[in-house]
Amino acid sequence: MIVGLLVVPVTIIVDGATYTVVSLWGLVTIAPGAGGDLAVSGYPIWRYVLAHPLPFGALPSSIQAWPVALLFHLLAAGSAAAGVVVDREDPRVTGGLLVLAGVASLSVAIGLGSRYGLAGPTVSTLVVPIATICAWACAAVLYGPSLRGLLDR
Repeated sequence: MIVGLLVVPVTIIVDGATYTVVSLWGLVTIAPGAGGDLAVSGYPIWRYVLAHPLPFGALPSSIQAWPVALLFHLLAAGSAAAGVVVDREDPRVTGGLLVLAGVASLSVAIGLGSRYGLAGPTVSTLVVPIATICAWACAAVLYGPSLRGLLDR
């Protein structure tokens, strides 16, 4: 289930007839093209981060959070996989990583949404933070008791 989070979109941005699917690995935009055809374009995250003219530290914080979200998701998947393969998983660690993955993914969704017009006077853009919802749901359902145990201390 947690490995499935690696393919869940971070967010889907709907702006009129244009759809942008932002994943942990990059983004894909589907928009109406010339003559009524659909134009599909993709941009991998490593190209965005490594080939951007600005240094990484000068990028907006939501873009800096994008690879961090990927890292937290990968660590959570690795922790859960270790629990299955070698029967060594601390559910507090995996659950905490899922919570952090959700926070980082939410930062990406909000930041991209603000650049797509959510902060403007007319909001015609819909941004759905899918990865955040899924990561937090997994944390609550699969690791809720362990995480609540941390709060009771």
